[in-house]
Amino acid sequence: MIIDGRLIAQEILDDLKRRVEELRTNNVRPHLHIITLTTDSASESYVGQKKKKGEEIGAKITVENLDPRTSTESLLEKIKLLNEDQSVHGIIVQRPFSPQIDEEKIANSINPEKDVDGFHPDSKFDPPISESVLRILEEVYAQTYEVEASLTSQVDFDEWLKSQKITVIGRGVTAGGPIIKTFEKTGSDLVVVTSKTEDREKILKSSDIIICAVGKTDTVKGSNLKKGVILIGVGMFKGEDGKFHSDYEENDIKDIASFYTPTPRGVGPVNVAMLLSNLIKATGNKTS
Repeated sequence: MIIDGRLIAQEILDDLKRRVEELRTNNVRPHLHIITLTTDSASESYVGQKKKKGEEIGAKITVENLDPRTSTESLLEKIKLLNEDQSVHGIIVQRPFSPQIDEEKIANSINPEKDVDGFHPDSKFDPPISESVLRILEEVYAQTYEVEASLTSQVDFDEWLKSQKITVIGRGVTAGGPIIKTFEKTGSDLVVVTSKTEDREKILKSSDIIICAVGKTDTVKGSNLKKGVILIGVGMFKGEDGKFHSDYEENDIKDIASFYTPTPRGVGPVNVAMLLSNLIKATGNKTS
């Protein structure tokens, strides 16, 4: 069964729009400032969606495109100004960074109260990508028990999640890493798979939930999966056909997975919605 991320995201965005309207009655408009230094097509697509959906809920979204050759020092000065700007509630430096940029310095320079991406070690916010995966799994859980309505005793979502064998493929800074940290906090039965992992196929075959966060073709194939697996595709890349693809091909897995996210219309829309949720929280924190 396809998990339509657009429907989940719209539910979140509808609520955020109401909250923005309340803030604007007090002459406060949430403002997200996004800095880009990349020409990565997937990132450009995400930035476009952040701006579009942010403006739809009534927020102000500023996108500042800097030269990819910008130095770490120049970027730090820009962030310092944004940290001090009381009209800015959220700051993002869009990844991937240019090679000359010191990622750790940049992440640590953003005010934790404005770090809506959740990369600062003291950030006030959970990473949107992690929250979006959890939100999607909540939907899977709800649909599972709706189908199995005859069950007399239902476990709650947290108990259900702990009962699942979860595998995360990839541990990158922008996706796999934050997701791993979030699921470790839940006490889930978690396995991390990388390119160096032994018994990879055996691990995948025994997994109840697989979260793919690589962004390469055929990272997961139907032959690697057990029947009924829940498949969440976070990784994304642009193929030779000019379209965005997931770490797996839908036609290859659709008859094997019980639930799966497509690309597009999967994790991406929910990720944007959860980011904007963090922005509204950041704005509310400043006005309370």
